[in-house]
Amino acid sequence: MKNPILRIVGGIDKKHISHDDTIQYLFNCCQPGGGAMNKPPSRRKKITPATSEEAKLATDSTKENNSGQDNPASATITVTAVEVKELTDQEQSLRLQLERRVERAFLEAGQALMELRDRRLYRSTHRTFEEYCRERFGYSRDAAYLKISATAVYENLQKFLPTNGQQIPMPTNERQLRFLAKAELEPAVQADVWQQAVEQAGNKIPSGRIVKDVVDKIRESPKVPNPYHIGEICILLPKENLDLRGKTGYWGVVTHVGEYSCTFQTWDGDYTVKIEHLKSLEFLDEDCFFMQQLCVRLQQLHQVASRDSSVDWLLQGLGKQAKPYLSSLQAKLLATVEREYKIEWRQQK
Repeated sequence: MKNPILRIVGGIDKKHISHDDTIQYLFNCCQPGGGAMNKPPSRRKKITPATSEEAKLATDSTKENNSGQDNPASATITVTAVEVKELTDQEQSLRLQLERRVERAFLEAGQALMELRDRRLYRSTHRTFEEYCRERFGYSRDAAYLKISATAVYENLQKFLPTNGQQIPMPTNERQLRFLAKAELEPAVQADVWQQAVEQAGNKIPSGRIVKDVVDKIRESPKVPNPYHIGEICILLPKENLDLRGKTGYWGVVTHVGEYSCTFQTWDGDYTVKIEHLKSLEFLDEDCFFMQQLCVRLQQLHQVASRDSSVDWLLQGLGKQAKPYLSSLQAKLLATVEREYKIEWRQQK
């Protein structure tokens, strides 16, 4: 009997399979080096094709069993929702208090060590402060003095960092201030270094490495001598200094000259400013003396707590008039206001 014609298009066309020998023939042909003549017929049991319903059930069962293994992307993940309760006002207040204690821990340690050293409270048990720190706290000499120096720098930052409209993160450990303390910069410069480091850190607390980089740049830059002297009359140039916002054109007297900054006295208070925020009016000595006397008079008026609002107009007007004289009317107005608030002015010699 001749074998029927087989059509194989992506598989076997079952309607042409009419004999079991044909199935065996195809099976043998699919084997490596296959062919009906190369391998004796297998004695496998006869395979009965499954019905379409049985095949479907078997396929569905296999899919269910293998779905989690063969297709991980289709796995179902169950997420349990957890309710997060908001902090009460009391809890929020407690949290802030504890966070401040953590942040100030190194500061309190430095202050305590400073007092122990300055008052020699170690003298009953130890000959030197260094021995006391090593045996009592396990601190080396450098570690103890680093805490003390960092405390002094921290206090300078509190005093000299701008506060108007700004929230500059403060140090949380002495390592962040190590290089700033060793650099022995002026307090105002220390504050400037810290502010620059915070900006470089994306307005977050900077690492000691970032602080060191800023310190190195300042120390490597050519040193420009402070051109101002005590008693000199200058006007303020706030530029980017937010602490001086609204004070453009205020004149005042230089009362202290530092390496990179000056203390500057105006009618409404004292300011520590960098030298680039000042401009000298280059007055003669007698003109500077007149302005120094006028500044004291305006400060006395400003210190009157119950003053009328019209007094502030006078203070602001005269506080921006950078001229070494008063007009006749200005002099009368100032004298009248001083009498109103019982301020006795005597020109200093």
